[in-house]
Amino acid sequence: MSEQGVTEQKPAIPSLGYGAANVGNLFRALDDEQAWAVLDAAWESGIRFYDTAPHYGVGLSERRLGAFLQTKPRDEYVLSTKVGRLLRPNPDHIAGGLDTDNDFYAPDDLRRVWDFSADGIRASLDESRERLGIERIDILYLHDPERHDLDLALAEAFPALEALRAEGQVGRIGIGSMTSDALAVAVRGAALDTIMVAGRYTLLEQSASVEVIPACAERGTGIVAASVFNSGLLAQSEPRRDGRYEYGALPDALWDRLARIADVCRAHDVPLPAAAIQFPLQSPVVESVVLGGSRPEQVRQNAELAAVEIPAELWQELAAEGLIPG
Repeated sequence: MSEQGVTEQKPAIPSLGYGAANVGNLFRALDDEQAWAVLDAAWESGIRFYDTAPHYGVGLSERRLGAFLQTKPRDEYVLSTKVGRLLRPNPDHIAGGLDTDNDFYAPDDLRRVWDFSADGIRASLDESRERLGIERIDILYLHDPERHDLDLALAEAFPALEALRAEGQVGRIGIGSMTSDALAVAVRGAALDTIMVAGRYTLLEQSASVEVIPACAERGTGIVAASVFNSGLLAQSEPRRDGRYEYGALPDALWDRLARIADVCRAHDVPLPAAAIQFPLQSPVVESVVLGGSRPEQVRQNAELAAVEIPAELWQELAAEGLIPG
């Protein structure tokens, strides 16, 4: 490894990050050259925060992101990954098999094995370092613990993360989840620095505002907002009625809400995706927004939208209409 693994203080988190699930071949296959071009577009757009996980392409995302970041000065970017799922040989693998059951077009020669034990958490961190080729991990999240055993996470996994932080092995620890209840329980039950809230605090849906954000404010825990386009519904200025939501059809009530939000954005001449990207950052506990992208032009456009100037009157009107918290 090229640099010291011990982290002596919490790293500051840039307000815009790249979520590297797409370079793990989420939803569509990219070759190494295409994945590199996406990451290069992120870097050239000024993005200096990168998030990955063993889950993404059963290790492919970590390997590709690590190879790219090894060409950059280590002190110029913030890196996060996740623990909770170990990657082990898949006894059911056949030549040419892909991990499409999990939406990744990557070889399924490895399988995911839940492990929340202290040894399992440490093994996951060490194996991520090996795949990345980078020792220093700035933020380490427990990934989707409610899908396995949230009680076990509180009893074993979070204490293991706290021990790693105390040793200086990582700068920040937290949870990454798309379930508001699990996020709130984790924030109140463990000494977490930063949590990744996926899809639950967006311009369209703010369920995290009920318990998660108050818990973070009370505990001094920061938030990284992910999946802010809500399955792509907010990714275009003119939303489509046939859009998908959480892998299903878009409910009528949510469509009505989306149409009202789009009308307000249009009235203020603000692109809907720009408002979607910048909305979470209006909360003082949200530190960063992480965006994906499988094409260089998507990544560059997202960075441009993140810099669009949005008048305060837009947020005021959305709040007055009951579309975002006041």
